[in-house]
Amino acid sequence: MSFNDKVIYQIYPKSYYDSNGDGIGDLKGIQEKLPYLYELGIDMIWLNPIYPSPQKDNGYDISNYTAIDPIFGTMKDFEELVAQAKSYGIEIMLDMVLNHVSIEHEWFQKALAGDCFYQNFFILRDRPTDWLSKFGGSAWAPFGRTGKYYLHLYDQTQADLNWRNEAVQEELFKVVRFWMDKGVKGFRFDVINVIGKDEELKNNPNNQGKEEYTDKPITHMYLQRLNKETFGKDPEIITVGEMSSTTIENCILYTEPSRNELSMVFNFHHLKIDYENGNKWSTFPFDFEAFKSLFHTWGEEMSKGNGWNALFLNNHDQPRALNRFVDNSNYRKQGAKMLATMIHLNRGTPYIYMGEEIGMIDPDFKHINEYVDVESLNAYQTMIDQAFSEEEAFCRIKAKSRDNSRTPMQWNGDEKAGFTTGTPWLSLAAKHEEINVEKECSSKKSILAYYKKLIQLRKQYPVIAIGDYQAYGRNHPHVYSFLRQLGEQKLLVLTNFYDVKTTIVIPKEFMNAKRLIDNYSETVIQEKLQLNPYQAVALFIQ
Repeated sequence: MSFNDKVIYQIYPKSYYDSNGDGIGDLKGIQEKLPYLYELGIDMIWLNPIYPSPQKDNGYDISNYTAIDPIFGTMKDFEELVAQAKSYGIEIMLDMVLNHVSIEHEWFQKALAGDCFYQNFFILRDRPTDWLSKFGGSAWAPFGRTGKYYLHLYDQTQADLNWRNEAVQEELFKVVRFWMDKGVKGFRFDVINVIGKDEELKNNPNNQGKEEYTDKPITHMYLQRLNKETFGKDPEIITVGEMSSTTIENCILYTEPSRNELSMVFNFHHLKIDYENGNKWSTFPFDFEAFKSLFHTWGEEMSKGNGWNALFLNNHDQPRALNRFVDNSNYRKQGAKMLATMIHLNRGTPYIYMGEEIGMIDPDFKHINEYVDVESLNAYQTMIDQAFSEEEAFCRIKAKSRDNSRTPMQWNGDEKAGFTTGTPWLSLAAKHEEINVEKECSSKKSILAYYKKLIQLRKQYPVIAIGDYQAYGRNHPHVYSFLRQLGEQKLLVLTNFYDVKTTIVIPKEFMNAKRLIDNYSETVIQEKLQLNPYQAVALFIQ
């Protein structure tokens, strides 16, 4: 399957649509909404983990790779979803967490019980290194009463798997094949660039251990083997790797087609540009120059190296982009369309996170008790322990909590937004009475209608799907702009990231260009082009 002209839609299953009134979204709920997704025009649905899990990390702590968590339904429900989606021309992408398992997984339980075969499935040491967990604290925890410690780069309940053991690789290959046999045509591999650990693990005082396990050369060998043994046997399958603290050089290697590793990669550098001194829990205005520079650098270098990016501004771990990058009180609709333009006309595969196509914004929670995300609650307590005031700690949680994007999908303006007849597992976001699918469907000038047009353009114009990338207007203080080219076809994309009018000079060759899309009406094309607040316009010549 060619992935260049495809658009992938991410669903956080707990929050999409509840079919049985228990307040939790489910597989049958997703199936009911397939006609909506078909009308939107997307090609594939990426589902966050739906496997049995203690839910210590929102399902990324898997206790059984080849079953469905009862909160989402049954295996029959999943099979029906796959079949029904295919009838609409939509495929399913599953989240594969192959770096670690829940300590409740039978492999870990057998290891704890003394089974040497399964003890070699994990990374056990007599003496822990100084590595820190991504979730805070040491990356090592006592392995029962054995006197040994097991590695957990993430939560203490998520034990890292030992990829140096071929038996581990074989078991994980079986998992991927199992889902391939169910008709799955996409795989998103969670934190896949940290699976390559050295045999000898060393202290790393300056970098918390990251250099010792991130983007190691052996990871490329593991991915090539995974490709060969599983999804590489089916040219229709699309894969994406989530890359933690990665580099452009490695991402070219991960995705250059002749290397037979992955279709594309996620990186997160552009979503750390509002971290003050690298601290996520800060209320810091986003650095537009850094944002623009990252997109230009990654765009140009991946283009030159024949690598491929997954493009996104929203996902289940991030606040809503409209709250980070736009004055959404005054320019929500224009801002939503502008952000969509810069993603969907870029070089790479666009991902839509549920609700962004209707311009959803963060919830307006008033108290810490409304949050359920463990990371947010832990961070709040840490800030209180560090003598932050309750007001300041809450303000920071409100800005950056993962729950910002996990609030239920807003289908209509009813009390529960059409999500459930029961009590939603997480409170609704702000303004759902006016921000919902029903309202968006009633207007030809809605954000939803604009997304539909962007998706159609990618399929209609090869320059969008496979053209190269060149930075344009690199030093403009308000505008992120770029050129796409394929043969004689050229596309100039201009996006104003500010709530003020601004002017940008466009190349003379675009004076008689066709306006492919514009989030304001009838912009007059002239050499000194004036852009309105949060305006996006794309000009095409051939």
